[in-house]
Amino acid sequence: MNLLRLHALMPSCNLPRTAISIGNFDGVHLGHQAMIKKLKEVAQQEELKTLVIIFEPQPLEFFKGSEAPPRISSLREKVEYLKELGIDYIAIAKFDHRFRNQSAEDFALLLKNTLNAKSLILGDDFHFGRDRQGNSEFLKSYGFEVHNLKTVTFEGKRVSSTRLRQVLQEGNLALANQLLGRPYSIIGRVQHGDKLGRTLNFPTVNIALKRHKPCLNGIYGVDVVCETHNLREIVKQQSDLIGIAGYQSDSLFGAGHVGTRPAVKQDVPEWRLEVHFPEVSANLYGLLMRVTFLNYLHGEKNYASLEALKVGIQDDVVQLNEFRKQNSTFPY
Repeated sequence: MNLLRLHALMPSCNLPRTAISIGNFDGVHLGHQAMIKKLKEVAQQEELKTLVIIFEPQPLEFFKGSEAPPRISSLREKVEYLKELGIDYIAIAKFDHRFRNQSAEDFALLLKNTLNAKSLILGDDFHFGRDRQGNSEFLKSYGFEVHNLKTVTFEGKRVSSTRLRQVLQEGNLALANQLLGRPYSIIGRVQHGDKLGRTLNFPTVNIALKRHKPCLNGIYGVDVVCETHNLREIVKQQSDLIGIAGYQSDSLFGAGHVGTRPAVKQDVPEWRLEVHFPEVSANLYGLLMRVTFLNYLHGEKNYASLEALKVGIQDDVVQLNEFRKQNSTFPY
């Protein structure tokens, strides 16, 4: 897989002939996967390379900033999932004032001259260019072969990032996993926090979210692996406290919290992903973790005091440990 950084009016990338799909691909859900499948079929039939254009930031994040809808996948996660689907090239389009002000003609020329596009696989309501001037018919007039993919449905409803986002916000992990075709997870590196968990006797690892706002909010049972090392071995090497085994050979089970911690006084609320590993004492800073969400316990609570917060956390950990005991195999 080759990664390209794309900006408006850039010169040719000297690419082989390509079949291209374009979109946010937030979540890389079943609808996106159907589009990638069609992209690969067309590319194979016409002896083309596959290329997917994604936008960073996503357009609504550019226009609305912190008021944009929560993001399902970080850029890293999108790239990883598209790589797993066998894409040859991923072009990350820098969505800025210059890019958004491109005319439909300029965007078509970018596809043709810069990315050597021959065939396009697009959603059934795809528009592009300044003020959404361009569409599939416009692209056909430029000589592209255009394939419009019909809407993918699940249980009679359209599969979309909007639907997936709503399902995750509702805590319906089982349905979210069906829409994704895989368990929902977040990838991030362990970073330093304010060490509040230690003062409450529930130390946590603070995992970078790499998005302005996540789709989750609350307390979850989680399965955690390190993307570069065996997490269980790292913990075992540092302490006799080796934690609770997760559902994979190298994973640990933990209590995950996603939210802004309303019970803690803050000048500016900050979204966080924190994981407490029961019966673990280890230095995990800098490690790249994948946190898979298994069980939604409840939404974030605004406790009256830090002592009440401590009692609440203790109860959450007890309930989640009981969930782990009752589910000896992966729950999905």
